[in-house]
Amino acid sequence: MKKITTYILKYWYAYALAILCIVIAVSLDMLSPLVTKRIIDNVIIGGEMDLLPKMLILIFLIGIGRCIFQYLKELIFDLVSARITVNIRRDLFNHIQRLSLNFFDKNNTGELMSRVKDDVDHIWAALGFVSMLIIEVVIHTGIVLFCMYNLSPSLAIFPTMVLPIVAALALLMEKKLGKIYEAISEENAQLNTVAQENLAGVRTVKAFAREKHEITKFLSHNKRYYDLNMQQSKVFIKLYPYFQFITKLLPMLVIMIGGYQVIEGKITLGTLGAFAEYSTNIVWPMEMLGWLSNELASAIASTKRIKKIFTETPLITESTHPVVLNEVKGSVRFNHVSFSLTEKNILSDISFDLAAGKTIGIMGATGTGKSSIVNILQRFYDITEGEIYLDGVNIKEMTLHQLRSSISLVMQDVFLFSDTINENVKLGKRKHVGNDEVIDAVQGAQARDFIERMEEQYETIVGERGVGLSGGQKQRLSIARALAKKTPILILDDSTSALDMETELMIQRSLAQIEATKIIIAHRISAVRNADEIIILEDGMIAERGTHDSLLQNKGYYYKTFMAQYGDYLDTPEDLEVVNDERKVAACQ
Repeated sequence: MKKITTYILKYWYAYALAILCIVIAVSLDMLSPLVTKRIIDNVIIGGEMDLLPKMLILIFLIGIGRCIFQYLKELIFDLVSARITVNIRRDLFNHIQRLSLNFFDKNNTGELMSRVKDDVDHIWAALGFVSMLIIEVVIHTGIVLFCMYNLSPSLAIFPTMVLPIVAALALLMEKKLGKIYEAISEENAQLNTVAQENLAGVRTVKAFAREKHEITKFLSHNKRYYDLNMQQSKVFIKLYPYFQFITKLLPMLVIMIGGYQVIEGKITLGTLGAFAEYSTNIVWPMEMLGWLSNELASAIASTKRIKKIFTETPLITESTHPVVLNEVKGSVRFNHVSFSLTEKNILSDISFDLAAGKTIGIMGATGTGKSSIVNILQRFYDITEGEIYLDGVNIKEMTLHQLRSSISLVMQDVFLFSDTINENVKLGKRKHVGNDEVIDAVQGAQARDFIERMEEQYETIVGERGVGLSGGQKQRLSIARALAKKTPILILDDSTSALDMETELMIQRSLAQIEATKIIIAHRISAVRNADEIIILEDGMIAERGTHDSLLQNKGYYYKTFMAQYGDYLDTPEDLEVVNDERKVAACQ
């Protein structure tokens, strides 16, 4: 993360102008007590009545000037702090986007939302009205003390003595509040996470009648958040009365001691009146110190948490001099690939050659590493051993953009954005996909019928994560999105599990006409049976490999899966010996 000063220095001229406006506004404000002094000494006591209209006009002009410069300094601080905050939030979001998936594996969504929104807002406040008031307090206090010493050095000693005491109290408050603010922010992130997860999974919660449990969980975090805020209030309430006591006591001391000096003839009544105004003027900066230290402590704690995210570095990095292919044809080769994650071995010694335009099917029980092949091919994670090649080039030598933009992925867990169907299908290449191509894609995914039955058709807004659509409809839109992208490599990760057999068969016919390298991960035999090669994973290793017919002859995992899915359609066990007969297989489907 850039230092905060780096962002500020970019707008140094604006801050300089704002500070100049503060100086002028405060200076004008400090002229009022001097005008009061003239009115008391010269008009009321001296009887110079002709001076009164001039003094009143001067007070009016001072008020107008003060309003103008106060408005300008607030406007400048607001504009500059807003721009800096936009830059910080942009840089933070861009940095998060560049981080590898392992970062998101260990950081929940609610916490990241708190960092991007709440913590940046605290910095916004600190760079805006909080910093403005801190600067104004310093300038205001300096000018008031200067005016006080000019009027009566003996009376000015008292506010000078009080200021260090108030500053010490402010520092003590900031120190006590710092840790509490950090705990409040962490609990706020937890609260956001619980609420976000509950609302996103509200159907699951209701399906399992878990409302009471979720409410209890939310209330426990809410109670913790309440307790921390009460701790903050107790610290503030405990120390703030000292500020109020000091600020109320100071004007009383000035009037008492100053009154005695007026009686003794050491100062004039007008001087006492002006000094009383100055003592009142120096009160509000002292009262503000406690609140400002409170806000500053919150911003400092937020800055620390944001810096912690900026210290995270992506594990997946590009080569210093990457290879950029003129055209990606789509041949894929895994050469003795092994992959481990968090000290757990997921894949071991995986090797296969997939020529451009060919299809490979991947099957295996749950947890055998099928989806991990997709993750490492797209470099969401880096492999532990071996090499992966795309068109003969090690994927570690390619740019991430070319690698990932060459692959269309239909994921097992379908994610649709809260947008129109048209925009969701265009997601892969939003600027390059026309409406006609969208229609072709949804036709190939067998989604056109249900889309065009909707009132708004392609402009229908789907809910968050596709709420309002069935599982099969979401899968078909996900397939359409991948087809619209038109890349040399198409990956289907259990993408038809929610579809009926008839719809799946029609989609497979559409996919068969696409000239692309295909990697099909599935549990259904029907999804992979026509692949040029099928590999069976077991415990992260290739246990079987071959074509549909050869794997049936081996009578291993693939054979058992076939029997489990289609055994009821076969007349006798001997029918398996001639299962390569296309008519018999078609009958099984």
